[in-house]
Amino acid sequence: MTTAVRTAATKRPPMDSMRKTALVAGILYLITFISVATLTLYGTVLKDPAYILSSGGDTGLRWGAIIEVIVALAGIGAAITLYPVVRRQNETFALGFVTSRAIEGAMLLTGVVSLLSLASLHQVGAAAGADSTALLTSGASFVGTYNAAFLIGGTLMPAMNALLLGYLMYRSSLVPRLIPAIGLVGGVLMTSSVIGQILGINEKISVWSLIALLPIFLWELSLGLWMTFKGFRKDAPLMVEAAAAAESPHGSAPAVLSPIAVATTAGAA
Repeated sequence: MTTAVRTAATKRPPMDSMRKTALVAGILYLITFISVATLTLYGTVLKDPAYILSSGGDTGLRWGAIIEVIVALAGIGAAITLYPVVRRQNETFALGFVTSRAIEGAMLLTGVVSLLSLASLHQVGAAAGADSTALLTSGASFVGTYNAAFLIGGTLMPAMNALLLGYLMYRSSLVPRLIPAIGLVGGVLMTSSVIGQILGINEKISVWSLIALLPIFLWELSLGLWMTFKGFRKDAPLMVEAAAAAESPHGSAPAVLSPIAVATTAGAA
């Protein structure tokens, strides 16, 4: 009986490298959704100007900071994981995607530094004899820095990610084209929302901002779920080429395809 079990386990086909890449990237995409918890954890920190003078704890703020660090690293990790695959479609856009993810992570970490500095001042503010006016001014400055960093890192950069990776995924057909199409639409809407916020046309929380957020949310969630549970489409030109290269007697690595070549192959299929 034991021999039969070992034989069955030996014959089980190993997971190919492209499937592993999709799985890791999908999981990293899904991990970024834990950032939703910061909406509750930060609570009054970002809304109450007098928070820095209060005697309450800042446990929620610190846990929120940890979550944002994880989100920043997961986003960068997802881009690095996908780069060797999507660069075969268009290396310029692939490099742009990695860069935009790196900027996103840097901005998120800038916001984390601001909030941790706020937490340190909060401990000072709870002490007797503290200069309340100076603390309120410093606290408002740290909150303002966090909001500005999040506007760029947590709002504009996801829009850039959607435009860059959405283009790559749409042209390569690695996932169903409806998914990147949603991302492309969301990228345009979110970019317009950020520009409106910078110019003072619309607020951070407004009807337009919520409309722009929805397709970005759906794009990242559906992409993460698809890559995690389905992987890349086997009939995508890049996958067909990778499979052919793996079966070749020389085992040569797949060549980099130009966007025109990939589009021609996809059209012929």
